[in-house]
Amino acid sequence: MALTLTQKRKAFILRAPLGKVMWKLSIPAIFAMVLYGLNAFMDTVYIGQLLNESALSGVALAYPLTSLMLGLGSWVGSGAGNHLSVLLGKDDKEEQRKVMPNATLFTLLGTLLFAIPAYFFAEPLIQMMGGTGEVLDYGVHYFKITLLASFLWVYALQLNFIIRAEGKMGTAALIMAYGLIVNLILTPIFIVYLNMDVDGAAWATNIGMLVYCIVGHLYFQRGKASFDSNINAIGYDKKVFGIIVKLGFPGFIMTLMGLIQAIVVFNAVVQVGTEEDLAFFAAANRIILFLMTPLFGLMRALQPVEGVNFGAGQFDRVKQSFLLFSKTGVLLVFPFWGFLMLFPQLSINLVLPDMVLNHEDILNFRIYVAIIPFLPFVFMALTHLPAIEQPKYASIIGVARQVVFYVPVMLLLPKWIGIKGIYYGSTVIDVVVTVWLSYIVYKSFLQLEKTKQERTLAENHSEHSHNTKPINRKI
Repeated sequence: MALTLTQKRKAFILRAPLGKVMWKLSIPAIFAMVLYGLNAFMDTVYIGQLLNESALSGVALAYPLTSLMLGLGSWVGSGAGNHLSVLLGKDDKEEQRKVMPNATLFTLLGTLLFAIPAYFFAEPLIQMMGGTGEVLDYGVHYFKITLLASFLWVYALQLNFIIRAEGKMGTAALIMAYGLIVNLILTPIFIVYLNMDVDGAAWATNIGMLVYCIVGHLYFQRGKASFDSNINAIGYDKKVFGIIVKLGFPGFIMTLMGLIQAIVVFNAVVQVGTEEDLAFFAAANRIILFLMTPLFGLMRALQPVEGVNFGAGQFDRVKQSFLLFSKTGVLLVFPFWGFLMLFPQLSINLVLPDMVLNHEDILNFRIYVAIIPFLPFVFMALTHLPAIEQPKYASIIGVARQVVFYVPVMLLLPKWIGIKGIYYGSTVIDVVVTVWLSYIVYKSFLQLEKTKQERTLAENHSEHSHNTKPINRKI
């Protein structure tokens, strides 16, 4: 009997050579994430080039807060996606049908609980980030406008994560591209030709998210999903809702902890540095985020590969996938990392054309980007743990990185040694986290091997019992 398209895709993930699987899934995912990173990076370039440093600083302060909406989308999307991948591996059609209604309910509740209070407390929140004067005004304007479309931000990511979990990276990338291209086109038009200032960048992003949602919803509405998506339903199933919350929580924790990190770091920059130091840090941070976007693509591709193979009990293939994706990530970022290390002045001038770096700025920049070759392993590890239903450790590391390490280091080190303490401290913390994650991944490999051996023993015992059943003989 001929295999359906869904069965072929699943068989490909389970049995095709891993290198072929990786590139088939990763190339469209990397393209999508690079486009996403380019979108965020170009927003920074547009604001830095077309407006001024105060506008760039204000948006930089608002960005971690707007990222909480992306964090909610990552929570619901990665939770639903991880669960769906395992269900596809198990071929559990009944539970697959419950994923989308519960995910949409989560999106609706999460958006309301975040966006309403955030809108009314926008000014204190930007002040908490370190905003004052003109920088504060820019940040509040930008943040409030993005909150008006917060449901679109979260829902768009929910749908896209679920499409990726099916293994349809090309489709997910194309859907994302529609919204991002709209944003790229509209941002300079709104800023320059409609004279909307920073507000124009925010509205362009919102319109892009609307397009992103419409195209994603149409994909499910037209029945193109590989499972019964039940796209127009909102429902609650205690078990499925709880699994989505649990498996997606590490993704949200990383975003939330990133906000805490941003609050501490931006305030440290404001206290020990100048507005120019704040603009420099904002530019350096956006450059690094853009460089990391190929890794986000690899992460998205790794999730269904590990999830489906884990659900099917192919634990050796799970481990091999993790190692292959991590090594590939290093090879992808290495040449770009080399460029940043060799040409820091040129790198910063891509965002801030008039800024001239002194010797200390160049050293700080190089220290800050030194961690980049370690990040592929970190990103793949944070995908690996939820994909094999061990999200607890990823959450613990996400919390510890910010609360245990970043908060005390950034409160104290910059006061002792000045602005360079921010860059030195960040790199040392990430080295410690990488070593810690290495140990946890090693333990997860041991657990997979143990589970594999237990299953093999159980299967052998079952087969032995079946083959040695007593035979009734007639005498």
